Formats: sequence, C-alpha cells, structure tokens
Amino acid sequence: MSLKDRLIGLTGDWLAGLDPEAGWDQPLTRLQREGGFRLVNRLVGMAIPFAPRNRFRVEEVRPGYVRASIAIKGNRNHFGSLYAGAYFLVAEIPGGVLTLFDLGPDYVPILKEMTLEFLEPANSDVTIELHMDGKTRERIRQEADETGRAAFTLEGIMRDRTGSDVARSLAQYRLRKKGFEAPAS
Repeated sequence: MSLKDRLIGLTGDWLAGLDPEAGWDQPLTRLQREGGFRLVNRLVGMAIPFAPRNRFRVEEVRPGYVRASIAIKGNRNHFGSLYAGAYFLVAEIPGGVLTLFDLGPDYVPILKEMTLEFLEPANSDVTIELHMDGKTRERIRQEADETGRAAFTLEGIMRDRTGSDVARSLAQYRLRKKGFEAPAS
C-alpha cells in the first residue's frame, strides 16, 4: 500500500472519530478537525494540482457526507459570475473525496458522466454538499468486493454565499477495487 493510500485511510479514520459538532467549547477537537481538513486538502492538491490553484477546498468530511467550496476569485467568466468549469470542479472532486474516505483507498472512484443544471449565476463563492447513506456505501463495497466494480450516483446542490441554489449536479461514478481478480471458475 502506498504512503498516499495509508494517509487517506488514517486521515479518514481519524476524522470519523472526532466530534463533527466540536466548537470552541472543545478547542483540541476543533483544532484536530481543522488540521485534518488541511491534510485532506493537501492530499487533493497532490492528486489534482488544478484544484488548489482554482481555490477548491474541502470544508467538511465525515462518514456519508462531504462539503466543499470554490472561490469566485480567479474563477470568474466573461460577465463576472462563476465560470462553468469551476462549477464542474466543485461538483466532481467531492464525489471522489467522499468515496475514498468512506470506502478507503482500496477503491478507486471514476467519474463516468456528469450533468450540471445551471439555475442562476453565482456572484460569490459556491459550496456543494454530497451525501451517501450507510446502506448505499455497504452495497457499493459489497458489489466491488464481489465483482471488482460498482456503479453509483451522487446528486449535489450548489449554493452561493446567500444560500441560493445556483446549480444542480448529477454524477455517475464507477468504483473499481484495486487488485481485484475474478475467482477462477
């Protein structure tokens, strides 16, 4: 197992064990979580250098949930709102983050198809939240363990700083299990 894979697994386990609601009343836990998110963003940046250059950031990750954002600064289009490619970036990467941290580094998520529906122009930073329930995670893991791959869909709503829905995403992923070998018949 590579060092990067070990870091992903250890970071996911560590963050999952920390209280997601920890505020300044639990300063050590809050600082540990913030440090964990900095590590997650470093790992994303190592894997996809394009992401931090465009001010993409994972803000929260816990079992079955990820929240990420992209800054409008540096990502404006010709009429001043968020560029379409930035929407795609903030919609796509969190699906991989969610999968890697929920299922572990033995599984590789591959985006097969994504559609974006633009609802209104975003004139500020944009945030997306993705959810995957435990039953779905277990189905994906079981199918990938048995066949070497599994398909799943993630839907996201992108919101601007005012909380207005600015876009919707629908992403079709294929998950592959590393090193899978079909059983001999």
